[in-house]
Amino acid sequence: MPNLLQSVIAYTATHAGADGLAGTPLPGVRMMCVHAPSGPMHSVYRPLVCLVLQGAKEMTVGGEVRQVRGGDSVLVSTDVPVTGRIVQASPAAPYCALAVELDLALLAEFSLEVPAATAVRHGARLFVEDTDAAVLDCATRLVRLLERPDAVPLLQPGIAREFHYWLLAGRHGPALRAIGAPDGYASRLGEAMRMLRSEYREPLPVERLAAAARMSVSAFHRHFRALTSLAPLQFQKQLRLVEARRLMRDLGVPATAAAFDVGYQSVSQFNREYARMFGAPPMRDTRALRQHGAGAQSPAQRA
Repeated sequence: MPNLLQSVIAYTATHAGADGLAGTPLPGVRMMCVHAPSGPMHSVYRPLVCLVLQGAKEMTVGGEVRQVRGGDSVLVSTDVPVTGRIVQASPAAPYCALAVELDLALLAEFSLEVPAATAVRHGARLFVEDTDAAVLDCATRLVRLLERPDAVPLLQPGIAREFHYWLLAGRHGPALRAIGAPDGYASRLGEAMRMLRSEYREPLPVERLAAAARMSVSAFHRHFRALTSLAPLQFQKQLRLVEARRLMRDLGVPATAAAFDVGYQSVSQFNREYARMFGAPPMRDTRALRQHGAGAQSPAQRA
């Protein structure tokens, strides 16, 4: 039976794009396999768990920088902009990882059933732990379903439930409880983040976002920044810029068209903010991206 690392290498060899990222038919499951150090890669993640199988990656969330290596599991606790750099990878030993988006409804359900072993941790956005054996075994069985597409609709929901159970019962349990708590700040802010993701092209008054989170405007600003390191409009701007970068790089959309497509009214403002975020004007940056295969994921994905 192939292990998880071998399965990820085999699948990405035929399904990954130039940036090493491969989507799968399994809901919320993505893989990455990169054969040389690279970056920076800009994404806006959904809440997810990433199992690092080989190599090393540096992840920056707000002012928090962590390096993760093979054997680590990384919990991203909220929708948050992440800058990643592959720092250890080679043709013989590529950087390989499996990302699984979290089902917050399952976490809330299981939190009522699984006893809490330790106190819930608040404030952090990124948690790194050794991968639990039960989580690794469950992930391996999940990925093996790719060999039997006919079995996915029948078996994937059950394996996904088991995967969330082992996460909650293991080292990531305390942090996951904070995410899944229905009346917690993370859950309430999640309503506003879903609105930002689905309507990022449109002007969104902060009063509307605060109402979605069931908070006053001042409390919403404070808790949103504490969770994401950004103000709501900064978060929306990053969603727009990451998507514009993807459109230009992957689809060859001209910069002006990409700017208007993601909601900008001023091309000059778009050019300034793009260069500030990515370090180069749109045309020069996307030309370099195509040459080197670095990437940006769509806001609709978990980057």
